Amino acid sequence: MFWESVAGRVAALVAALAALALAGAGLKAKSRGSSAVEGFGKDAEKAKPFSVRTLTYCAICVALALALSMIRLFPMPQGGEVTLCSMLFIVLAGYWFGPKAGILAGVSLGLLKFVISPYAVHPAQILLDYPLAFGVLGLAGFFRNRKYGLFSGCAAGCLSRFCMSFISGVIFFSSFAVEKGQHPMYYSAAYNLSYILPEMGITLVLLAVPQLRKAIDMVRRGSPAVKS
Repeated sequence: MFWESVAGRVAALVAALAALALAGAGLKAKSRGSSAVEGFGKDAEKAKPFSVRTLTYCAICVALALALSMIRLFPMPQGGEVTLCSMLFIVLAGYWFGPKAGILAGVSLGLLKFVISPYAVHPAQILLDYPLAFGVLGLAGFFRNRKYGLFSGCAAGCLSRFCMSFISGVIFFSSFAVEKGQHPMYYSAAYNLSYILPEMGITLVLLAVPQLRKAIDMVRRGSPAVKS
């Protein structure tokens, strides 16, 4: 297949870098325009583009998430594999720096995973299974200022990822369900929940460790992101 060839991977990498550059430029331009209108104070602070510190932390989160995704704890009966909390660091990017930074980090991870190990049957399937499936982990940022926001944000991000993969499975992989004599919706739900749910559970248990949560909150308190 084209996407598995060297030319396909190079094309995907170029597209990924171009998309990230355009996204960053768009956010920066928007922030400049907003700050010119809103003036100073908290509204102007909200309009600031990502700081070097934020981008550095997010890049580290993406690298760690990618590395942990290569560590597979165990396979599941329905298919899929549980990794070593690979979704955690994208959730943390959103929790630390807000949903925009978290989503951008997740999209970056998804595009990198596609470049490294592509599986493509349709452009829409690529979108659902890679940038969208991992980008929605950054939605954890919307819970960053709520009570137990780290836990609810992690659950929301992981379940949102399940939704993207579930839709992709129903639309593009129904043939696998037919082979097993199952309804596509049941097959897709069972397949994706079988590895996303255990990994989400392991991640939530890990986040319940007081020492780890304290360290995470220390980074959160030092974050330049504005409360939303």
